[in-house]
Amino acid sequence: MPHVLSVHPDNPQPRLIRQAVSVIQQGGIMVYPTDSCYALGCHVGDKAALMRIRAIRRLDQKHNFTLVGRSLAELSAYTKLSNPAHRWVRNLTPGPYTFVLPATKQVPKRLWHPKRKTIGIRIPDNAVALALCEQLGEPLVSTTLHLPDDDYPLTDPYDMQQCLAHQVDLIVDGGYCGDEPTSVVRLDGDTPEVLRRGKGDITLFH
Repeated sequence: MPHVLSVHPDNPQPRLIRQAVSVIQQGGIMVYPTDSCYALGCHVGDKAALMRIRAIRRLDQKHNFTLVGRSLAELSAYTKLSNPAHRWVRNLTPGPYTFVLPATKQVPKRLWHPKRKTIGIRIPDNAVALALCEQLGEPLVSTTLHLPDDDYPLTDPYDMQQCLAHQVDLIVDGGYCGDEPTSVVRLDGDTPEVLRRGKGDITLFH
């Protein structure tokens, strides 16, 4: 069974955050809270951990993984941002949006969408997620904790522990954070394209 760390949702304890990040640095997979729902996370450079996440979610090669980071300044090294895209991301983050953008060579090719060569970026409005990224010092590779046979993402850490058994290494319990994933918006073209309607307001893009 994966270990469960109960972290204060608004003032995450530094000792527990360091403990969680050490799991990631050692090649582990973590479940952690965001401002939309819980997510699976691993180190950006860890191929084996990424393969484990693909297996948990049964994801094909076309899945757009997301880099979750602390700021646009940090994430801009991993994406090519046009001026309009920069404005969209700057104005709507932190918040429940994932923006799909062209990837730079900083991003391992295994994370790219194979045809479009894109990557998702995200800055969540969640103290625990931001503290994890701050301690790690770089973005987390992330995807929603939505298991293949479930209608909705998992929300209860006890259920996560039972369902995921030996598939993840740590569950960071930051309290209830909802079951609605982010809105996903593609910004690699001339105009924004909504790929998934989620928690973030998408009427802004029409």
